[in-house]
Amino acid sequence: MTARTELVVASLEAWDHVWRRNQYLVAALLEDDPDLVVLFVEPPADPLDAARRGALPRRGRGLRRARTGAAYDDRLWLYQPTKLLPRRVDPGADARLQAGSRRAARRLGFRAPVLWANDPAAARLLEATGWPSLYDVTDDWLAADAAPAHLARVAADERVLLERSVEVTVCSESLRRSKPTGRPVTVVTNGVDVERYRTPAPRPDDLPDGPVALYVGTVHPDRFDTALAARTGALARDAGTLVVVGPVHSVPRPELARLADAGVLVLGARPFDAVPAYMQHADVLVVPHLVNSFTESLDPIKLYEYRAVGRPVVSTPVAGFRDADDARVRVAAADAFPGAVREALASARDDGAAFPLPAPAAAVPTWASQARVMAQVVDRVRHAATRP
Repeated sequence: MTARTELVVASLEAWDHVWRRNQYLVAALLEDDPDLVVLFVEPPADPLDAARRGALPRRGRGLRRARTGAAYDDRLWLYQPTKLLPRRVDPGADARLQAGSRRAARRLGFRAPVLWANDPAAARLLEATGWPSLYDVTDDWLAADAAPAHLARVAADERVLLERSVEVTVCSESLRRSKPTGRPVTVVTNGVDVERYRTPAPRPDDLPDGPVALYVGTVHPDRFDTALAARTGALARDAGTLVVVGPVHSVPRPELARLADAGVLVLGARPFDAVPAYMQHADVLVVPHLVNSFTESLDPIKLYEYRAVGRPVVSTPVAGFRDADDARVRVAAADAFPGAVREALASARDDGAAFPLPAPAAAVPTWASQARVMAQVVDRVRHAATRP
């Protein structure tokens, strides 16, 4: 009987209908390895914070089997704990959270799991268990705009993970250079399911009539330039509509109102399997991102998705897009960005190009290929734990 591989993924995002790097990679790993069992630890539910934001307070969903409809559902378990009180009030909050993850692993019969730490706070789980771990760095959270106490906590957690993890993976060359570990670091970029993005889908009903400039991604002040998006929407509204698809986090209401006043249509999050249709029926795909130390660390998933669809792209000079070897990608500084989007919309209206367009000449990394690289890392970590 083949021994199963046990993997605990401490994720920065929940396993929900908006898929990100963790979900794509884990799903591909499960599809490739029938002996892999995954416990996917989600960020804790925070009832007090939800009440403060005017949302419905709720407890975490605990341990449950995934219900994705995929063949691997019986090997994918999700666990969401509950954070009852803020750390400043409850110094033992982190200890209780990691203890919950340990109990969940024991309930699944895990004996020797590999810990995949995506959330820096997983340092506490590593310290408590000694599980052989890999640290997958996807953002430079030390460059984010956050409170000093939070940044200090992240820095301390990162030191533990960088020093004690068996392997470190990063999603970009920028992160490889900025996270010295004294050992080799494996770059595992993001990717895309090319076939899914190039299979024609009907036009979504909530896309407006006429030409559309589309942004797909998280709307967060660390990366999304709301002022630039508002200027772009206002300047380009005679040529088309700027539409935003993706979860909105920490954006003040006045800034959202400014976008609406400029004619920008913010649709919010859409399920991952519905996103390709929005891109296919956009005339221009845009990236109104800030250019700062945080965005320098990113390897935007949208870079691969945009290129797979093959639509024209206008981006600020952010990492990934400014280096893309693709004639369809136009890079424009913030002062020229609104005009470049308007020009691209006008050109799209004139040529009326329909999807599908010819596939991009350059190869686009796929999630399947990147998962194979990550599988090798997981295997090395697992076997390192058994060496004398």
